[in-house]
Amino acid sequence: MTQTYHANGKLLLTGEYFILDGAVGLALPTKFGQSLSVEASAEKGIFWKSIDHENKVWLEVQFSESLEIISTSNNGIAETLQNILLKSQISNLKSQITTILDFPNDWGLGSSSTLISLLAQYANVDPYELLAKTFGGSGYDIACATAISAITYQLTTHDSRLTTAINFQPSFSNHLYFVHLNQKQNSREGIQHYKNLTIDKTEYIEQISEITQKLIHANELDEFCYYLEVHENIVGNVLNLRKVKEIYFSDFPGTVKSLGAWGGDFILVASDESPEMITRYFQQKGFSTILSYKDMIL
Repeated sequence: MTQTYHANGKLLLTGEYFILDGAVGLALPTKFGQSLSVEASAEKGIFWKSIDHENKVWLEVQFSESLEIISTSNNGIAETLQNILLKSQISNLKSQITTILDFPNDWGLGSSSTLISLLAQYANVDPYELLAKTFGGSGYDIACATAISAITYQLTTHDSRLTTAINFQPSFSNHLYFVHLNQKQNSREGIQHYKNLTIDKTEYIEQISEITQKLIHANELDEFCYYLEVHENIVGNVLNLRKVKEIYFSDFPGTVKSLGAWGGDFILVASDESPEMITRYFQQKGFSTILSYKDMIL
């Protein structure tokens, strides 16, 4: 019998690194995600295979019953996977495990967080604890992995969190797009940069939390864009980073907001221009991965 599990990808609309210090963030599960299937094997050990969005095998690992690596197509990734498996305390060590990612690995939608969620589901362990023992981070992506709607997410103490499912269906969603910047951003580097800041962040955390609520309840595109830009200004000023619109899209007739780790992955674009104009503008700038809100968000 085959056991199958699924985890959603994620996009963080508000909060960015401030979530680490208790800000309320707005997070959206995506239609893209990752699945994991487990089949019993007659042989001892785990036979692991990872398949990408083009149905190509990108990783194969054979683990012994004690989770030693016997053979692999990629030593570095196999060692990371070995660590996660050990930390998850998986008990069935006679199995064939296959993962299927249905988005490109460089999209930044959570190839790591979906894997943590999947293995936690399979091993029946707390996904947040498994995340803490492996990659670390705020955990909003873990919350999105099994969410069925948009959520607000807040760390209330070091090991406690408040996740609230919300009805976030903006009437202007047909004016919202997600554009990929053709590069993957290392969120761990960004987190370290944020943690190294010596300023008092209390005021900014309160402002970000307030903006999150304003965005959720915005009824008009103009209002939504206004708060996106206020949010972008706060994060840019605190991190001392130039905003993505200044760098690449200064002549764009609309709002552009970085998502998650600044400098890569997807940006949120909001504009009342036609879809054809939006597509043409970004393609001419060299950015051809453009998804509408309804094509991206669960």
